[in-house]
Amino acid sequence: MRAAKHWEAYRVIDASDGEKLEIWNGVTLIRPDPQVLWKTKKDLKLWSHADAHYHRSNSGGGKWEFHARLPEQWSMPYQNLTFRIKPTGFKHTGLFPEQAVNWDFMDHLIRNAGQPVSVLNLFAYTGGATLACANAGASVCHVDASKGMVQWARDNAELSGLQNQSIRWIVDDCEKFTLREIRRERHYDAIIMDPPSYGRGPNGEIWKLEDCIYDLVQSCVNVLSQNPLFFLINSYTTGLSPSVMGYILSSFMTKKYGGHVYFDEIGLPVEQSGMCLPCGSTAVWCREDAEELFYGKYD
Repeated sequence: MRAAKHWEAYRVIDASDGEKLEIWNGVTLIRPDPQVLWKTKKDLKLWSHADAHYHRSNSGGGKWEFHARLPEQWSMPYQNLTFRIKPTGFKHTGLFPEQAVNWDFMDHLIRNAGQPVSVLNLFAYTGGATLACANAGASVCHVDASKGMVQWARDNAELSGLQNQSIRWIVDDCEKFTLREIRRERHYDAIIMDPPSYGRGPNGEIWKLEDCIYDLVQSCVNVLSQNPLFFLINSYTTGLSPSVMGYILSSFMTKKYGGHVYFDEIGLPVEQSGMCLPCGSTAVWCREDAEELFYGKYD
């Protein structure tokens, strides 16, 4: 497992019985996590003294219980980046800290590419990967279907001092945007995608990642430049293993471009147990051999 181990402002203190106890730049939160199947004792006092606790409803959704008066939003730094954090109605805070392991990886690839790099970031959410790539010197096209998420990403860019970097902010359906880019014959040196597990389109179209991922990757290959740098897929879908995503990338990318494919789980260190909490999966194709970089052996 590849762990996001360079955070200073974020920590997972403990995890048990379907929940994780976290500190977000001084704010302590308890949030549900479906991966936490073990039921170890919650001995730490912080479990009963958290600033806020998200309770999931048996009928779906849930709500926050606040034990302290929190700011409406606050900032959290990661290296040269700064993010706006805010508890949302769906348990999330606007950031997935485990993705930092991918930010570091892409940062190193871009800085050592020896050429200008253009990146297409699909399902780009609040812009963690966008900002990491822009901070490394890439030009980025940031695409997400939610206007609110794109604005949140723009706010994060300003907080990070990257508002004047070469970033295109696009509110659009990622599949449709990619098909239009193919027709426009626009190309990118790198692609990032973090598609949802499930969703519905404006006309009732059903998106199920397991059914749609192959065709989406096939479309995206057609917007790559002649000498691409990387193609990274991240997934939180438990039924889609890292090796399956790696196989899909390999079937398209290594046949056409050669290169290398790597895949693994990503996670977060848990201080109380000393273990890592699994948080998702990543598969990546790289032009050059990047195995040690992928597994963080450059530290």
